[in-house]
Amino acid sequence: MLKEKILSKLLIPTLIFNLIVISAVYADDQPQWGRRYSRNMVSDETGLPETFDPATGKNIKWVVPLGTNTYSTPVVAGGRVLIGTNNDRPRDPRHKGDRGVFLCLDEKDGSLCWQLVVPKIGGDPRVDWPRAGMVSPATVQGDRVYLVSNRGQVMCLDLNGQTNGNDGPYRDEGRLMAPPGAEPMEVTKTDADVIWLFDIRAETGIHQHDSAHSSILLHGQFLYINTSNGLDTNHEYIFSPDAPSLIVLDKMTGRLVAQEDEKISTRIFHSTWSSPALGRVNGRTLVFFCGGDGVCYAFDALRSAPERSVVQKLKSVWRFDCDPTAPKENIHQYIGNRQESPSNIKSMPVFHKGRMYVTYGGDIWWGKRQSWLKCFDATGTGDVTNSHEIWSYPLNSHCCTTPSVHDGLVFVADCGQVVHCVDAKTGKPYWTHETKGEIWASTLVADGKVYIGTRRGDFWVLAASRNKKIISSIRLDSPIHGTPVAANGVLYIATMKKLYAVKVSGK
Repeated sequence: MLKEKILSKLLIPTLIFNLIVISAVYADDQPQWGRRYSRNMVSDETGLPETFDPATGKNIKWVVPLGTNTYSTPVVAGGRVLIGTNNDRPRDPRHKGDRGVFLCLDEKDGSLCWQLVVPKIGGDPRVDWPRAGMVSPATVQGDRVYLVSNRGQVMCLDLNGQTNGNDGPYRDEGRLMAPPGAEPMEVTKTDADVIWLFDIRAETGIHQHDSAHSSILLHGQFLYINTSNGLDTNHEYIFSPDAPSLIVLDKMTGRLVAQEDEKISTRIFHSTWSSPALGRVNGRTLVFFCGGDGVCYAFDALRSAPERSVVQKLKSVWRFDCDPTAPKENIHQYIGNRQESPSNIKSMPVFHKGRMYVTYGGDIWWGKRQSWLKCFDATGTGDVTNSHEIWSYPLNSHCCTTPSVHDGLVFVADCGQVVHCVDAKTGKPYWTHETKGEIWASTLVADGKVYIGTRRGDFWVLAASRNKKIISSIRLDSPIHGTPVAANGVLYIATMKKLYAVKVSGK
């Protein structure tokens, strides 16, 4: 009895301390793009600024220059801020010319901890778009960073970089950084430490289109990854119709353990843009994935890895065609048709209280101008297209943004320069706001506010309420493509050229 009392006195403070530390990490960090698993663009952060001014320093914690083309959304975890960009402003003079760059910055002051620099694929510009840099956001768990590089390589990186040595099994970072045909480069303390690497293009036969654009979903021991499979350079046919659109890797080893078997790639209109989400439906864990064919799919989440020599097929649960009346045959004859075309889905599906919220419509470059925000029931099996739709709301133009669902409202932006607020239950519109700039980024709802940036370079702060209220508008240095991120009391905003850390009373 005495021994048990002594142990309890020792263990209880330790357990309380561990709970506090764990809750702080998971509650305050933002280790992936969107809310954990559901992909909802909502944060629980409070005390965030209503406005800021880079010119005077008002509410500015720090500002860090990036490259000149930044499409990535920042991720914050373990005292680090991670973001992809290009190499137009080299931080290391050894790296010259067009490269994909992934920066790991200190959360306190924005100083460089380490960087991953990867040469471009070269050749066909529509495989690895010139000067686009590294566009895929990271996903972080503990001291492991999971990322898809501009070359379509899934990488597990050490959050500590090379400061604690070159961890294996991968030890060829010098060759990874070097251009084709060049000698391996010296690995320094400010270079990334790659733990393992899986080449999607080489291992699955996909044809990456424009760039690798995937935000990895991590669940249990598995990584769910959009392969970015798409059309040929001239947009005339599907280059790799038999290749998978969604794959699953073991997070510890990078081994391919599963892939979808719905033949999604045979129906791609342009490319596979969307990244997967996850949710619990009637006691069942499902992975939601929007294909390049305009269809939202649900798969059973994996419970265990198959034997080493086996690549498992993901079990399909249901499919929902977001645009069932769109053309389904000879679809590439509609490339460039702004009046009639198939739909595709660039945003991520959002799971919230048993419902799916998805934006879809004509391709932003090659399809019809119409788009919609759709809500449907996440239960059921088989083809639920005709039975599970709850409501559909028309948007102003093309749309590539993921919705924010909060307090009975849905906030979403479109390429027609408009932010929309609609009722989450009925799809009834409450208000719209004209931003005077095209929007590719997603809204972020946090602290009673809606944050959104435009390609014009304006950053808007609106009230997250049924009644429209403009709180502030700030003109920044260049276009904004990434979604704002809130973590540890700080708002992070990436423009094409700079990363702003904004905090109340920041200087």
